[in-house]
Amino acid sequence: MSKNYVQIDPKDNLIVAITNLAKGTKIAVAGKEIILKEDIKGKHKFALNDFNVGDEIFMYGVLIGKAVLPIKDGEAITTENIKHASADFNDSNEEYTWSSPDISNFEGRTFNGYHREDGKVGTGNYWLVIPLTFCENRNIDVLEGALAEKLGYETKKDFAVDTDALIAQYKAGASTEDIYNTPIIATKEELSKNRLFPNVDGIKFLKHDGGCGGIRQDSEVLCSLLAGYIANPNVAGATIFSLGCQNAQIEMLEKALKLVDPNSTKPVHYLEQQKSASERQLIEEAVKHTFVGLIEANKIERKPAPLSKLVLGLECGGSDGFSGISANPALGYASDLLVALGGSPVLAEFPELNGVEQNIINRCVNEEDASKFSSLMRSYSAAAIAVGSGFEANPSPGNIKDGLITDAMKSAGAAKKGGTSPVVEVLDYAEQITKPGLNLLCTPGNDVESTTGLAGSGCNVVVFTTGLGTPTGNPIIPVLKMSSNTNLFERMNDIIDINAGTVITGEDTIQTMGEKILEHIISVASGETPAKAVVKGHNDFIPWKRGISL
Repeated sequence: MSKNYVQIDPKDNLIVAITNLAKGTKIAVAGKEIILKEDIKGKHKFALNDFNVGDEIFMYGVLIGKAVLPIKDGEAITTENIKHASADFNDSNEEYTWSSPDISNFEGRTFNGYHREDGKVGTGNYWLVIPLTFCENRNIDVLEGALAEKLGYETKKDFAVDTDALIAQYKAGASTEDIYNTPIIATKEELSKNRLFPNVDGIKFLKHDGGCGGIRQDSEVLCSLLAGYIANPNVAGATIFSLGCQNAQIEMLEKALKLVDPNSTKPVHYLEQQKSASERQLIEEAVKHTFVGLIEANKIERKPAPLSKLVLGLECGGSDGFSGISANPALGYASDLLVALGGSPVLAEFPELNGVEQNIINRCVNEEDASKFSSLMRSYSAAAIAVGSGFEANPSPGNIKDGLITDAMKSAGAAKKGGTSPVVEVLDYAEQITKPGLNLLCTPGNDVESTTGLAGSGCNVVVFTTGLGTPTGNPIIPVLKMSSNTNLFERMNDIIDINAGTVITGEDTIQTMGEKILEHIISVASGETPAKAVVKGHNDFIPWKRGISL
């Protein structure tokens, strides 16, 4: 790219500033020359034409707003002079033709993953400990304290103190000098090297605030989500805590598991506190069941698998004015590569598809999915309006400050993550991914709720684009953070995995960056390069509650 400004689509009547542009700068674009009438910040936009009140404004080739004040060419586009607007859509889809990208650099390639009996392949190997209701969160904490650090898994601290070593020295009659010379501090990295079960990547404790008190449908959805986590190819088995009287009953989870994977042989151990003789007995049983489960999980090893076994979640958060022209389209190209290789990318965050619905509908392979997508979008929009809000309220203060001033503008850039391939299936929240090709999954725009949903529907890796930076991760799937700009990558390098800012500076094209993304995914999926969110222990888990509390 490496220009000071860019018109993204020939239909666009606003221009993106790549760098800070001074008042008086001459701009030549789309066959006309204009002079900037004010300073324009990098990532922000300015008018290519004069606009009257009510005139439509386009970016990415789609309607993203309407003028609410007169705007002269060369003036900045702001929240004061335009408002959100998006194109309407219908349920019927048009014939869509797709040209797949060149996959010669990836044909025949494999990643080393954990093969499951149902044919799926994991990029990790985890044991889950799950409460069916928030009442059991305290017991989850006890189990975590008993197992995680002792077995060499991550702690919430930067290091562990081995007091047992001092006790052993004392019992052995060691001198004061020997005790002072005994090392007792171990870093997270040192702990992981001493894991008792080297083939188990971790024990994950999925605490949440649901399972009771809300509407029954929320508990049903929660159980479907938890069933998806247990069935995820990155999971070897689970220990389940139930209080006994809550809405989310054991039978509800068992039913959800049978629907997700009727032939599953994964070990799942259920413990109900109200049937237990004491809390002490409950914890003892849980520790022993989990320990035995880890012994079995440790028997599986990584083996080569085709790239078609990758189920890639496409996520964004903390987006900026560059996200839609660097990170998102580059991820979209990686998505198209994966589709051509037989894999399954998954585009979520339905509030951030507002304004591009017709394009999505036209890409649906069958009319049923086109109709389902339309229905989900309309009902979601209506639900937001019913509580006094709407899709137009989606952009955050950070989004707006960095150039994304309407939801349709943000959405048009966010949708680029889905590339250009046909949509093979549209899924509601917690429904399972079963078809190769681009899938759509209804989730909120909320980063953690959406990423939680992607893992629950079967994704085994996520790439998360960001322009402002975010530490979001997930307990069971690696979440690779990709920056839209180099400045962010350099400032937050401890949590950002990939830099797409090279597209802005011209060192990469969308295509070359897309191939680099897929290469990085393969390395992470094989256990060769750890995702920084995994290293940092970013285990965010927030189920989506769609109802009210009762």
